[in-house]
Amino acid sequence: MDYIYLIFVIVLFVLAISDLVVGVSNDAVNFLNSAIGAKAAPGNVIMIVASLGVLIGATFSSGMMEVARKGIFNPEMFTVAEIMTVFLAVMITDVILLDTFNTIGLPTSTTVSIVFELLGASVAVAAVKVAMSDVESVADIGKYINSGSALAIIGGILLSVVIAFLVGALVQYVSRLIFSFRYRRNLKWAGSAFGALAISAIFYFIVIKGLKGTTYVPEYILDYVKMNTFKIIGFSFIVWTIILQILYHLFRTNAPRVVVIVGTFALAMAFAGNDLVNFIGVPLAGLASYKAYLASGVEASEFMMGALNQPVQSGTLILLGAGAVMIATLWTSSKAKAVVKTSVDLSRQDEGTERFAATSFSRFMVRSSVTFSETINKVIPEKVRNAIESRFQVPENSEDPGEPAFDMIRASVNLSVASILIAIATSFKLPLSTTYVTFMVAMGSSLSDRAWGRDSAVYRITGVFTVVAGWFMTALVAFSAAFIVAVFLFYTSLVGIIILVAIATTIIVRTHLIHKSSEKKKSDEISQNNHEFIDETGKYLDKSNNAVKTAIIKASKIYYVAISSLIDEDRRKLKAIRNEVHDYNDHVKELKDNLYKYMKKLNRFTPETGHYYVQVLDYMREVAHALNYITEPIYDHVSNKHKPIIESQQVELTKLLNKCSEMFNNAIHIVKEAKYEDTSDVVSTIEELVSEIDQLRRVQIKRIKKGQVSTRNTMLYLGLLQESKNLLLFMNNLVKAQRDFVIFTEKQNEES
Repeated sequence: MDYIYLIFVIVLFVLAISDLVVGVSNDAVNFLNSAIGAKAAPGNVIMIVASLGVLIGATFSSGMMEVARKGIFNPEMFTVAEIMTVFLAVMITDVILLDTFNTIGLPTSTTVSIVFELLGASVAVAAVKVAMSDVESVADIGKYINSGSALAIIGGILLSVVIAFLVGALVQYVSRLIFSFRYRRNLKWAGSAFGALAISAIFYFIVIKGLKGTTYVPEYILDYVKMNTFKIIGFSFIVWTIILQILYHLFRTNAPRVVVIVGTFALAMAFAGNDLVNFIGVPLAGLASYKAYLASGVEASEFMMGALNQPVQSGTLILLGAGAVMIATLWTSSKAKAVVKTSVDLSRQDEGTERFAATSFSRFMVRSSVTFSETINKVIPEKVRNAIESRFQVPENSEDPGEPAFDMIRASVNLSVASILIAIATSFKLPLSTTYVTFMVAMGSSLSDRAWGRDSAVYRITGVFTVVAGWFMTALVAFSAAFIVAVFLFYTSLVGIIILVAIATTIIVRTHLIHKSSEKKKSDEISQNNHEFIDETGKYLDKSNNAVKTAIIKASKIYYVAISSLIDEDRRKLKAIRNEVHDYNDHVKELKDNLYKYMKKLNRFTPETGHYYVQVLDYMREVAHALNYITEPIYDHVSNKHKPIIESQQVELTKLLNKCSEMFNNAIHIVKEAKYEDTSDVVSTIEELVSEIDQLRRVQIKRIKKGQVSTRNTMLYLGLLQESKNLLLFMNNLVKAQRDFVIFTEKQNEES
């Protein structure tokens, strides 16, 4: 039966590759968000720097592998079969869990997931062993678990959240007081020293502390570094100060930009050094278990895994191979970009479209903070308060969507503070969560930088607590899922592995398709209605025409499918079109939310006609609402299997639908060809349709008097007629508003 354990090891390493892919997709946010958010360099340069950091950092992780082997449970209490069950349960659960978080675009902790999965799986196997034993009780489960180490790891992770937030906030506040938002003018005298201090600190904690974990650095070099640490740091500070000063004077390269690039490399290196254990530590422990079992010659049911207590150095080639997989994922994963976007959006300096809605708790936090701030301001002398305020005044910018989410000062603070905190933990072999640290440092610096203004604070706070709640959910789900999977594998062995791997594969493929479909939909919407980086009035008009044309096409399709599906009682089509209405509502809302930025660019060319475009968006929004009020009642009616509308109503709606479709086609032609002189034809057609709807309403009232229809039928039919009338009126106003926008913009452009 030795072959079955070889199969187990092979499966573990296959799962390790999958775990590396989904894990890096989640953790890329840790070291990419600051450089991407600040636009410190072209995207490819940032990726190359991060890739080099990951590759080198991977070789620093050997010492961290101890955590997966003996940090959570006592291996000498488990047989080789039981330990393999624990490891397989952990890897299967981890792949599914991380992939789920990646799909919804929320950063979670690979460290927390692996710790609680190891805890859940080992507790499960221990519980089964105790249940099968005649001499052990529930109280004996504790001897199977390394509770002291587990509690220390969990406590360290939770403590790191608070420390990261506070340190990030404090360092950013001091940095902003020194440099202000107009930091470029202060770089002449303080930039080089600031950059040198940050880089030297990073160098100390990443390189000097990290050297202890490598497998290839000679002992005499380690001894020399240990004996001359302060000399090395001092020399580093002086050298970097000179280098940064030279770069500034010769190439005008500011120090914070260099810090961001170096910090990205350092944080990627720290990530690989700390988090690689989360992805390959368990498979390597499984391989070590298998080797120890083969060398023992003892029966699998009797061989206890005390061998895992012995220190083992991981092969450099294995670590480099894992690093290569991580790098490939960095360059190819669209899910990694989605997770990075969530973190950048929550820390960006300006307002705009917010992903998260306000909650009662976030409103309470904002009210409390405002009250506290006002109280503090009363105590601080006015001169001091004014001096501080001057350092936090954000200069006017173009509000261009291409502008960085935050500046280089904040990006350099995020990277240097996070990398130092992570490296300190790594040097003490504490697997803290890099996600928690980097995210909370970014949130702390955002708070200090006043990125959470009165217009955005409630949404940002909701976002932060949503992510934090997801972290606690990670722990709970990881423990529970690993517990269940371990019990299942304990009793099903190889058959259970096949079933669970098949389930995991299905879930990953399905979430990939869902994510791919979602990204394609977003890409299509952006290409249709993207107003960014347009510097010609004609192109603005073309984009606006395309947006209105799309709105009319959507309205025509949705209205036709909704009415015809009501007549045919086709629930499936109604469900699909209902989802399309929701997506369209979200899209129009996003256009409306970005109105401020768009108007600032538009007003450079046509400052007197922007209000027409505001009307266009307003009527697009009303059209979307009318479509929603049409489809929802119809969907509920058909989905609930209520009686179909009577034959005479079907005939009336069919005639109305055909006339409306003809009107929509004419409107599309007018907007597409910009033949706005024909707008009167559409207006007169809409007026006729509105009159016809009023007549249909009178016919329905006669049916009520004669008792030909029920209450539910009447509510549906009258509501449908009213919303159809609203749709036509809003469509009429939309076409006229677009006509006015185009005509007056062109006229003003000619006059200028």
